[in-house]
Amino acid sequence: MNSPTYVSWEQDGATRTAVFSSSNAAKPPARIQSVDDTLTAHEAHKLAAQGVGMLWTGDYHNARQLLSAMGRRAPDAGKPKRQRAQESTAERFYKYRQARTQRSRMLSMLMVPVEPGPVVALRRAPDITKAWRNAFGEVTETTVVTLQELLGAIGAQQWRATGLFVPALDAKIHPHYGTFAPVRGEYLDLVAQAQLPATDTAFDIGTGTGVLAAILTKRGVQKVVGTDSQARAIECASETFASLGLAERASAVQCDMFPPGRASLIVCNPPWLPGTPQTLLDYAVYDPKSRMLREFLRGLPEHLNTAGEGWLVISDLAERLGLRSREEFLGWVAEAGLEVLGRSDTRPTHGRSADTTDPFHAERSAEITSLWKLRVRG
Repeated sequence: MNSPTYVSWEQDGATRTAVFSSSNAAKPPARIQSVDDTLTAHEAHKLAAQGVGMLWTGDYHNARQLLSAMGRRAPDAGKPKRQRAQESTAERFYKYRQARTQRSRMLSMLMVPVEPGPVVALRRAPDITKAWRNAFGEVTETTVVTLQELLGAIGAQQWRATGLFVPALDAKIHPHYGTFAPVRGEYLDLVAQAQLPATDTAFDIGTGTGVLAAILTKRGVQKVVGTDSQARAIECASETFASLGLAERASAVQCDMFPPGRASLIVCNPPWLPGTPQTLLDYAVYDPKSRMLREFLRGLPEHLNTAGEGWLVISDLAERLGLRSREEFLGWVAEAGLEVLGRSDTRPTHGRSADTTDPFHAERSAEITSLWKLRVRG
């Protein structure tokens, strides 16, 4: 357990101190000042641009309105920009990511106080008890959290309570805070439809909600082990298996990649884009220097049974954005001592692929998601 990080600010002529809460271990602003309903969006934008944290002491709903106003003034990475001559798609995407990161940092300058309970110590604040406890645990002393992160926890609690129906399971799963909700069903269908090499054992590397492990168990695999480096994912996957009545054959263990032993089938759906994660959910999208992808490929030979298969579920969006080439990927496959047995492809069906205002609509609309079947060469 890491030691808590404390922040201080002046309020009503006295120095106040509180714990700074951040699920992705972000550093707090070096300077924080107390603000209230008199603060204008222009002033808030100026303070945020200077890296000054603003601890809100006014009305909760006014804080939400101010955050929206700050968002309208922050760098708008969502609008298409004219591409300069000689500027590659990868360069445009890099600038897009930079703008999104800058925008997120500026919005994170608006913070709210949380007291033991937990309760947001503001007028007209909602009941955050379940949302906070499920996302962050208990509050034992005055805590400061970004309004952005608090709203994310509240939204995640709504997802968890309502659940997400997965056609491949014919059932709902309930994603926890910080675990990626499998809203893109096309890659789940690939795993649900591919021919199994055997039904004795399977590993699901980076299990998240446990949805792929659950699909394999439902298909008749007798023992499935899902792994993840995040404790919150292990808790979510275990809950998924229990709620679907699969806990006798499916389990989740916390480890970086592979569990001990070998399996006849090893599945992995790594983050699809090389890049540095900035938020908790970014870890499901961005894989720094394709680390997880490469570790999965390198580890397959020593964890697959004879005649076993590795299933890699990944999109070609990184290739279309110029972030990774097909030749580079196939080179990693060969270096790991693997060969390609076959590949199943599908087109995206999510709404973003049809959004013509997306600055990368051309690449997203042409995206192909594939299940690569791999085996040890020879």
